[in-house]
Amino acid sequence: MTRIVVIDNHGQFTHLERRALRDLGVDTELIDNDTPPAEIDADGIVLSGGPDIDRIGRCPDYLDLDVPVFGICLGMQIIADELGGAVGDGEYGGYADVDVDITDPDDPLVGSLAPETRVWASHADEVTELPDGFTRTASSDVCSIEAIANAETDRYGVQWHPEVAHTERGEEVFENFIAICESA
Repeated sequence: MTRIVVIDNHGQFTHLERRALRDLGVDTELIDNDTPPAEIDADGIVLSGGPDIDRIGRCPDYLDLDVPVFGICLGMQIIADELGGAVGDGEYGGYADVDVDITDPDDPLVGSLAPETRVWASHADEVTELPDGFTRTASSDVCSIEAIANAETDRYGVQWHPEVAHTERGEEVFENFIAICESA
């Protein structure tokens, strides 16, 4: 059975990320972000959302593990920041419904949502510059980088929250990540 751990970055929806995976038949566990990387036994990792990039524990170390990593909101920002991109203040804070354009229909994580989808997202902070090797896979009128991918290293991220009911086709994003983990 595929095992995907969710790293707890203290976000208000983190438990829903684990539940979404569990409901899709995955062996999953919520793990504190201070867990030593050597103690993580998984086929994939979800870096959860959270309130503060200063409270990310050992998340940078998890990016060195040889398994696919999917960052959600703050999780995507951690991936970008740690791998040489940039994160800055967004123009729109707070949560809102956002229409997202999928810019890479071949992307294994969000490409199946093309040409567009409606999501629930917070844009208080956002990725402002991609790390080397990454592509932008989605954008919106609110945020130019709504999703990122480096399929070569199996590192993916979305600014929005696929785990909440307000996001259309959020379950599909988790199904796609499971498929990525199973083929890695």
